Amino acid sequence: MTDPSAKETRMPVEPRRELITWEEVDRLIDHLLPQFKREFTAMVMVTRGGIIPGGLVAEALNITHILTAAVDFPAQLKSERAKMLAWPEFIQFPADDKLRGRPTLILDDVWGSGKTMTAVKHRVSAAGGFPETCVLHFNPYRNLFGTVRPDYYAAITDAYVVYPWEIDRGTDKVLLGEI
Repeated sequence: MTDPSAKETRMPVEPRRELITWEEVDRLIDHLLPQFKREFTAMVMVTRGGIIPGGLVAEALNITHILTAAVDFPAQLKSERAKMLAWPEFIQFPADDKLRGRPTLILDDVWGSGKTMTAVKHRVSAAGGFPETCVLHFNPYRNLFGTVRPDYYAAITDAYVVYPWEIDRGTDKVLLGEI
């Protein structure tokens, strides 16, 4: 018989990893394109994950006003709770006049916690732009913003996604424990 007052000890569960091929990226982009409800005159790609899918979407939608945002969250915070509540540092962000009055698509590879995309969206809005968010993968299980979700997404996942541009360059080997 087990003691009901005893705490159950659980090993931390490693997130499932999903390797995405270039063909799957093409299918994800093809799934995104018909979703867009408006014409965008600017795009903000969130570095680094948003650069490649952002370029593909910008080409397909003929968006020529392409900008980048580099966002960092303080890694030196001690507790996991403090890390989850930390607000970002913008390492690079377009000047307000580049966004003002523009319907702007903010693009990244994945929406996990939602902190990065939410921070970028608010910053674009504060600059006078009209932001909408877009990702290849949305993870509702890690989302910190309740029912808030990306405006556009190609797939829902609970996995840690490894994209083809990350393969054979180091990140996948670290993530998959091959180093």
